[in-house]
Amino acid sequence: MNNTPTKRSKKAGLSPGTMVHIGHKKIDKARISIIDYSQKKLEEKQVKNIEECFPFKDKPTVTWVNIDGLHQTDLIEKLGNYFGLHPLTLEDIVNTGQRPKMEDLDDYLFVVLKMIYFDEKHKLNIEQVSVIVGINFVISFQERVGDIFDCVRERIRNEKSRHRKMDSDYLAYSLIDAVIDGYFIVLEQLGEKIEKLEEKVIKDPTTDTVKAIHAIKRELILLRKAVWPLRDVMTSLERTDSSLINEKTFIYLRDAYDHTIQVIDTIETYRDMVSGILDVYLSSVSNKLNEVMKVLTIFAAIFIPLTFIAGIYGMNFKYMPELGWKFGYLGFWGIIFTVAIGLLYYFKKKKWL
Repeated sequence: MNNTPTKRSKKAGLSPGTMVHIGHKKIDKARISIIDYSQKKLEEKQVKNIEECFPFKDKPTVTWVNIDGLHQTDLIEKLGNYFGLHPLTLEDIVNTGQRPKMEDLDDYLFVVLKMIYFDEKHKLNIEQVSVIVGINFVISFQERVGDIFDCVRERIRNEKSRHRKMDSDYLAYSLIDAVIDGYFIVLEQLGEKIEKLEEKVIKDPTTDTVKAIHAIKRELILLRKAVWPLRDVMTSLERTDSSLINEKTFIYLRDAYDHTIQVIDTIETYRDMVSGILDVYLSSVSNKLNEVMKVLTIFAAIFIPLTFIAGIYGMNFKYMPELGWKFGYLGFWGIIFTVAIGLLYYFKKKKWL
């Protein structure tokens, strides 16, 4: 699970707005892609120099600039300075430990999200996605090259899609919605893991089972930490009076808010289920221990009177009456078997066996 805390100590003592990358370097070199479109035209390309993005700032079309990789702070600083981004915004973009939030800075909106996915090793990963929404442009920042926004790109390429008719605010909504949709994929996989774990706990609980329970609990804690602030983000976007959000987009933002609430409710349900599974595990282990103790107790209850009888006849008194009896040995075993069978019958009748 990629939940190693980022080191913030290297920012200590620096002035506010100083750009220092805090997080893990996930790709060698930043990748810059541009999609510029209107209802009838589409231009899509990848560029090597950040300066190639500058001409798109004042174009009447909608421009989407996506940057994968946050460790090249000089590149992001050049882009931010040209597009008029505040130094504190740039500082937050390269600091991957940010809490999901939305800030209205008049000329643009700044949104921080957490993208969640399972990697090829089925480990939960959390990455920061930052989105800048301007009057005719959207700039997104990701930690690595990913495919979460490919569905948005495909819709933009379709000339008949809603994207080609809407402004930059709808594009920003689409990116946020793509991140939220990714939560449902993660929750489906977690739900399958919880169901399998529940079956295993009932059938054969082991020490590995309790480790798996605690691993899922940690994943749900990370999910909750990433998703709960998103509710406030969507509320702020839905209620903002910024001129950058058109009236037609608010209905889509409300839909994204509903999806966020659904994700939160699912996470809380899963947390309750995992807590219940842990209780079932503890109960199963306790029941197994009780069964073992019951068997041992029954054996002890049977052998106590037998030991008593054997102890009496093991004494070496000279004038014990049965010592000289011809059938004394067989009589002893008869008493032993009679007592043992009688106790077993009594336990069976009481349904202790």
